[in-house]
Amino acid sequence: MSELRFVHLGFGADAVEYQQAWQKQREVHAARFADEIPDTCLLLEHPAVYTAGRRTEDSERPLDGTPVVDVDRGGKITWHGPGQLVGYPILKLPRPVDVIAHVRRLEEALIRACAKLGLETTRIEGRSGVWVLGDPVEQRPAIGGLNLDFDPRLTDEEFDPRLNGPEYAPSNAGQRREDRKLAAIGIRIAKGVTMHGFAINCDPDNTWFDRIVPCGIRDAGVTSLSNELGRRVPVAEVVPLVEKHLREVLAEEAPSPRAMEPAAAG
Repeated sequence: MSELRFVHLGFGADAVEYQQAWQKQREVHAARFADEIPDTCLLLEHPAVYTAGRRTEDSERPLDGTPVVDVDRGGKITWHGPGQLVGYPILKLPRPVDVIAHVRRLEEALIRACAKLGLETTRIEGRSGVWVLGDPVEQRPAIGGLNLDFDPRLTDEEFDPRLNGPEYAPSNAGQRREDRKLAAIGIRIAKGVTMHGFAINCDPDNTWFDRIVPCGIRDAGVTSLSNELGRRVPVAEVVPLVEKHLREVLAEEAPSPRAMEPAAAG
């Protein structure tokens, strides 16, 4: 893997419209595939926008018909906007490509960045991204006066938190002491080169997530560095940490092609 360079596309008042950034990704992807540039990570903020990956269900989109940009990454629906650091690492991977290993490297870099800020985060089996673990189920406060035995999310597969009041809102998961996602990851790999990437909630208005079913997950919520650390953590504070640890992780865990099993005789 080549030396990783970072390009700051725009933050704050200079936040980059999603479609504009998507086109920039395509241009950088083509240049990286042609070996005209080294591995490159675009860092930016977006104005508020919902984007939906290929696996998004209609029932997970905003109920009020708010526009959603359908994109070619994996994963489901999410929100991007002010206070959230978005990173698009455009990297050439060796073949055969190991998608899961790439996702794990991104997670590891973000986990280390959070640790530097004093926040312990982790992975959850079967759910990509970076998470803050909630309390054990038996120690969590009751929701809306119900005990856990009657929590509808445990028995109703079609339960929709958007129709059941703020006590079920994804942005209130911290108050419920539930698992909550701090950073989302959704990628695409074309011609052996990665696109899309990660979004880490630094200091956003997380109520934007209450209008959708974030990442298609109905029994957990979302959080931010500011919420967890009890102080404002601006994007500018997080950028150098993400750069440092992403560069470290990619250098330490440089991907190599997996060993191929010998063909069976006969």
